[in-house]
This record gives sequence, structure tokens and C-alpha cells, in this order.
Amino acid sequence: MSSLITKILKPSGWISSGLIGILFASIILAGSLGYLEPLKAFLERPEFVFAVGSYEISIYMVLKAVIILFVIFWITAALSSFGEKRIDTLQNFGASSRSLLIKAFQTLLYFLAFLLALDIMGIDLTALTVLGGAVGIGIGFGLQKITSNFISGIILLSEKSIEIDDLIELDSGIFGFVRQTSARYTLVETFDGKEIMIPNEDFITNRVTNWTFTNTSGRIEIIVGVSYKSDIHLARDLILAAAREHPDCMETPEPVCFLEEFADSSVNFTLYFWIADITTGRKKPRSEVMYAIWDKFKANNIEIPFPQRDVHMIGAENAAK
Repeated sequence: MSSLITKILKPSGWISSGLIGILFASIILAGSLGYLEPLKAFLERPEFVFAVGSYEISIYMVLKAVIILFVIFWITAALSSFGEKRIDTLQNFGASSRSLLIKAFQTLLYFLAFLLALDIMGIDLTALTVLGGAVGIGIGFGLQKITSNFISGIILLSEKSIEIDDLIELDSGIFGFVRQTSARYTLVETFDGKEIMIPNEDFITNRVTNWTFTNTSGRIEIIVGVSYKSDIHLARDLILAAAREHPDCMETPEPVCFLEEFADSSVNFTLYFWIADITTGRKKPRSEVMYAIWDKFKANNIEIPFPQRDVHMIGAENAAK
């Protein structure tokens, strides 16, 4: 909500902050000097007064409330922007900690501004009990998801399970980098350039894979089969050599190769090797190691077979007899 108010009240285009400041100052000065009394008397005439329950509200009161709210929240938006920039300069805190501080600061600032506006307009705070009940009902029905996403965002920022630039994967198949966390959603940029806004609640209620939660290393798996006519010991050594020679392959843990199964058409091996920074991608090193395996197999007459079946023509055999 604070970001929405900030955008609405932010001066832009030909309206500069100086002009708005002069306008507000002029209105306040005119009111304090009594120049607005004729306008006040006119707008408080009986035809401009209407009843809301036991309260009587005039057009003047409405205009006064609008101006007061606009002034207070415009100043609050400026303070919020200033505080956000100051908090962003606190390099001793992590990105998630700074985001949490910004959200807490903005929430507290706008709450105090709201109370100040009510006090200036002369509204009794005890009358807010009815409003609080209505807000509670609204949260229970229409605002349930919004409240859930807001609280989930605070939880994510406080426990630091999802941070900026983390590589995450959701059960829904979304896979990419966290670029922004806000009160309602988390922005994830996928490898094909899509920017997906995911509700914060999904990170709390669903299973999330964080590939870079404690470190950036990751394991790559390659399955390859060789012919039954091939030297499987040499094939294993060539597969391991192809992995070790790749510049991204880590020495610890070292690559390993397992003989997985004796399949119908091939003897299948599974290669596992680790790279230090998975955020650079897994497909490129995997592809390059597979190219290296192919070249080494070709140079050493190791055959990668394709499925074969023996077909017996029973009718043809009977005809031959």
C-alpha cells in the first residue's frame, strides 16, 4: 500500500515538488490569516451539509479532510523515499535485511501518518472500533489473500530463506533467479527472460528448491550407454577423463562413474560431476562433457549402440519347408 501511495503522490511531469509545496503553504497561510472564512461559511450552509448516521458532514469538512490527507501522505511519501534510500546504503545488512527494514519503516510511517491525519481532522479514535470490526470482516473475506501474501513476505524476509539473486525452482516448474521481494509478491526472472510475479504465499505453503541457499555448487548427471562388444573398463575411464578435463569440474567432490545396468541393447553408465557455480548454468558444461565423451569414444573405438531387435518370420520359415 505504501508503494501505491508513493506512486500516486509522487510529483512528476510538469508538477514539481516545489510548486506543490508552494500550493500547500499558500492554502495553510490563507487559512491561518482568515482569508478562507467566506469560503468556509459558504460551504457550511445547510444545503451543503448531509448526515451520516448521527454525524453531520459538510462539503467544507470533506475538502479539508482531502487536503489534510493529501498533504500528510505527500510528506510521508517523501520521507518514505528518503528513508528507503538511506536504508539501501547500509551495506552492513544483507539485501533481505534491508528490504525487511524498508517495509517495517514504511508500514510504521504510514500508520503514524494515518493517526496524525485523524487527530488533525478531529476524529475520535474510539470511533475506529467499528471500522476495525469492518476491516476484520474484510480481511476474513475479500482481503484474506492479500493479508496472507503480506505476512508471508515478512516471514520470507525475516528468515532469509529466499534472497535476491537466489536460484530457485518451484513445484509448478518455474525456475529462475529471485530479482525482487515485496510485500505482496516475489519477482522471479527465468532463463528465457520472463519476469514472473509469484505470490509470497506460494513460497510458504508449497515446496521450493533453493539451489543457492547455502552454496552455489551443483551436481550434473550424464547417462551414457556403450555396446556389449566394447571394453567397459576403458569406457568408464574415458567418461571420467572427459569430466575431469572440463575446466568447470570440481576436484572435490571428484567425479564418479557408476555402471548402472545391463540393458537390452547397451551397458549403461551414470556420470556425476560437480561445478562450483550453478548459477552460470548446467546445460553448457553438461553438453561440453558429452561432446568430449563422444570424441574419446570415437578415438578408442567405443561404440554407442542404438536399440536392436531380432525379428523371426515364422510364416516365412514354414513356407521354406
